[in-house]
Amino acid sequence: MVRVAVGLSGGVDSTLAILLLKEQGYDVVGLSMSFYNPDIPNMKESVNSCYGPKEKTDYKQAQIWAKKEGIETVILDCSNEYKQIVLKYFKEAYLEGVTPNPCIKCNAEMKFGLLLEKAQKEGVQFDYFATGHYARVYEKEGRYILAKGKDEKKDQSYFLYRLTQDQLSKVLFPLGDYLKEDVRKMALERNLPVAEKKDSQDFYSGDYTDLLEQAPKKGVIRHIKGTVLGEHQGFFNYTIGQRKGLGIAYPVPLYVVELDAENNEVIVAEKEATFQKSCVAKEVVWGGVLLFDTVEMPVQAKYRSAGKCVPATLKVKSKDEIEVVFDEPQSALTKGQSVVCYNLEGEVICGGIITA
Repeated sequence: MVRVAVGLSGGVDSTLAILLLKEQGYDVVGLSMSFYNPDIPNMKESVNSCYGPKEKTDYKQAQIWAKKEGIETVILDCSNEYKQIVLKYFKEAYLEGVTPNPCIKCNAEMKFGLLLEKAQKEGVQFDYFATGHYARVYEKEGRYILAKGKDEKKDQSYFLYRLTQDQLSKVLFPLGDYLKEDVRKMALERNLPVAEKKDSQDFYSGDYTDLLEQAPKKGVIRHIKGTVLGEHQGFFNYTIGQRKGLGIAYPVPLYVVELDAENNEVIVAEKEATFQKSCVAKEVVWGGVLLFDTVEMPVQAKYRSAGKCVPATLKVKSKDEIEVVFDEPQSALTKGQSVVCYNLEGEVICGGIITA
């Protein structure tokens, strides 16, 4: 019998995913990754997020339910590794003036990497790994394709684009062909105790500056043309595209367009300055192809997790670097975030981290 390890967070998606696989005849085991670290000074309690003290309660409830269903569960302590891999990356990126996406880092290196390695070292045997992500994976022309889930609103392929071919070859996404409303309905029909539990909204729902552990550092807010308009208590308290909370008076709304980490300055400008026609991305991960022979091709591009795909042209500079030129200028393209390119069928072509 094929054995599948399922990432079990205690939410409705992962709980239904493991139950559906069991119903389909797979031998299943739940894997929970404990990564909350309570030693961050002054960190506010997270509510409705994946990183926070509530994970103990979620995992305990998941274990109680799984035991009733005859499903084995294993909780693996990954808190030190999470601190070194995800939180360190998050902190260092912000302090360099770029805006990271910790969920993408966590998926590629923790959930689909370290967690599975630890489980195997602990003697947990499995043939595939499954999660409750809204995405699809399948083989096509000798490569494994990551594609959007059926539910366009809940699609999570953007967060998974850095999975390697080896990782994708051993992954199952049981919810990829369902709408969220279908998942809720199926969970209620099966009397799952988490059927109506709210989804996590972010990796950390408190003030992200708690994770930076930085004392206030006075600097200036400068207009892009050079005029000093005000002061701030640290450039790391701001994000690209931010309009509210600047604390400065000006005839028209101003937006953050640059974070100057070296000089501790926040650069602002009028809305039109937030738009760019293109972006460059490096550390590229290729999906359905290894590298295009063609230099340019039309794509649908997504450059923020909450945004929509927009028409663009993919220009391949090298295996590790791409340029994405948008049909229409886009607002708040942010260094450190990812841009992911899809074809019209919703298949991931490639993605990379925005550097310019």
